[in-house]
Amino acid sequence: MLDINFYENKFKKAITPLFLVLLVIESTDVLFAIDSIPAIFAVTTDSYIIFTSNIFAILGLRSLYFALAAMMDKFKYLKLSLVFVLAFVGVKMLLSHSYPIPTLVSLSVIAGILFVGTAASVIVSRRESKN
Repeated sequence: MLDINFYENKFKKAITPLFLVLLVIESTDVLFAIDSIPAIFAVTTDSYIIFTSNIFAILGLRSLYFALAAMMDKFKYLKLSLVFVLAFVGVKMLLSHSYPIPTLVSLSVIAGILFVGTAASVIVSRRESKN
């Protein structure tokens, strides 16, 4: 005969430290997704894009973050270019009621800033490796 009480007593539910770490990590994902809502409004007011971008942020862009964090040493001017991106987004949000900047222009400016920061980092790292 199979003793059911044996199996019920053997596997108990417990909150482990690993569960608490997972809880903290997932709650920070939700926090960063909520935190990015104003930045998304600077690019578009389409509710579908805002909703889906936050869902993708919650669902798994954490791995992309860790990949970018590991590459930050190679791109030393990327942090400076991110400062300019955030400044542009802030100015765009302040001017949005009196002077709306089109979405294509915003995305072009942001892509240009990131390209200049990345290109400057590559050029400087090549010059430093030659010396």
